Amino acid sequence: MQALQGPALFLAQFAGDEAPFNTFENIVEWAGNLGFKGVQIPTWDRRLFDLDKAASDLKYCKYIKDTLAKHGMVVTELSTHLQGQLVAVHPAYDDMFDGFAPDHVKGNPEARQQWAVDQLLKSAQASKNLGLTNHATFSGALLWPYLYPWPQRPAGLVEAGFEELANRWIPILDEFDRCGVNVCYEIHPGEDLHDGVTFDLFLAATNHHPRANILFDPSHFVLQQLDYLQFIDIYHERIKMFHVKDAEFNATGRQGVYGGYQSWIDRAGRFRSLGDGQVDFKGIFSKLTQYDFGGWAVIEWECCMKHPEAGAEEGVKFVNDHLIRVTEHAFDDFASSGIDNETNRRILGLK
Repeated sequence: MQALQGPALFLAQFAGDEAPFNTFENIVEWAGNLGFKGVQIPTWDRRLFDLDKAASDLKYCKYIKDTLAKHGMVVTELSTHLQGQLVAVHPAYDDMFDGFAPDHVKGNPEARQQWAVDQLLKSAQASKNLGLTNHATFSGALLWPYLYPWPQRPAGLVEAGFEELANRWIPILDEFDRCGVNVCYEIHPGEDLHDGVTFDLFLAATNHHPRANILFDPSHFVLQQLDYLQFIDIYHERIKMFHVKDAEFNATGRQGVYGGYQSWIDRAGRFRSLGDGQVDFKGIFSKLTQYDFGGWAVIEWECCMKHPEAGAEEGVKFVNDHLIRVTEHAFDDFASSGIDNETNRRILGLK
């Protein structure tokens, strides 16, 4: 068995214009002083990372790795959550998702998509240059407005949506394959890949592409009331990344999964800092260890109450307390009789 690695921190929710969150050097020093051993880097935030350089300049990649090593850390993965979202956008969301794109492609969905694809292709090369094997992203969504089957969906709509989604992603997956990197889709509401069934539909549409894999984040399953432990049993061979994020679901007589258009603090399902929610992390760490997951336990802090710095500080201890030091031998090895095959056959009454 392999042991999970960690703790690591996804930097996206911490980047800012004030020190120590305003430069890569500053935020790495801050994270290292808290006890983190790795960071997951958002590729869209130029305060922390230059994707163009990482895709073309090995010296820049060495700078990234050396800066982390100085503080006892490594880069765990790169993330293109925002760019991946733009690979597939339903027109209803054009104005809102334009905020994820640079000014020169805003208001032009075709140009915006081409820019997003280019960002993914660069991320494949950047991951290779950094010696990484996994990459975090979103799938985007063409079908999300039709999630609930009323009005009744036209026959073939879902199939057409996944066929188009696959057509957009297969060239990207092929490039990641060329670079030796897995694409790990965060299974997430708002994406066409938001549960196991939709991931299966995508796999079928991509002919079960070997690079189409999963970023497992149990918080999104709590909000959907999905069995996240059984999900690991079913999909463990495709789970290559892990976000350690907590959540809670407290249904009332007035609202449930859909949340009644309320803000996060007033929703039945909401994200919480580690240990403040309902996720069974002992069960998750045990399941992942059982299935030989040797990847990183990456904290993604999102909480509607607690300060992010408090969440990061508490998260280091939380992950360390859940990491399992794997055994090197079976607990009952002391009672081994050392019987050979000949003796085994005699015990079974065989000649």
